[in-house]
Amino acid sequence: MVHFIAGNKGEGKTKQLIQKANEQLKVTDGNLVFIDDDRRTTSDLHYNIRFIEAGRGRLANYREFSGFLLGILAMNSDIKTIYIDGLTNIISKLDAEDLVKLAARMKLFAEKNDVEFITCINWQVEELPPEVKELLI
Repeated sequence: MVHFIAGNKGEGKTKQLIQKANEQLKVTDGNLVFIDDDRRTTSDLHYNIRFIEAGRGRLANYREFSGFLLGILAMNSDIKTIYIDGLTNIISKLDAEDLVKLAARMKLFAEKNDVEFITCINWQVEELPPEVKELLI
């Protein structure tokens, strides 16, 4: 499954994502991964959640980010959920068309690897493409 949490900066998306990760850790039998553009959230995450700092704008486009995700999945077949915060900071160029393409790739990865993706994006809900709106939680 692929889910998105969207909204403006400061609306509590990151806090919600961290809470979901920490709660899921209590009931999951697999590994959880939390990807962020910086290390600010590490003190709030449980230490058993694998944290990966992706850096600000380090990946040029959704294709590079897709490869990044595939590399993570290839290294550990026990991953149950990948939480992604700061997506619009991690990828240098991410417009609405690319967001739809990324969501489609993530759906494919989720099906093939039995993994869930939950992603926070700084994007107004009204401006999201319909294909992404249907994935909102």
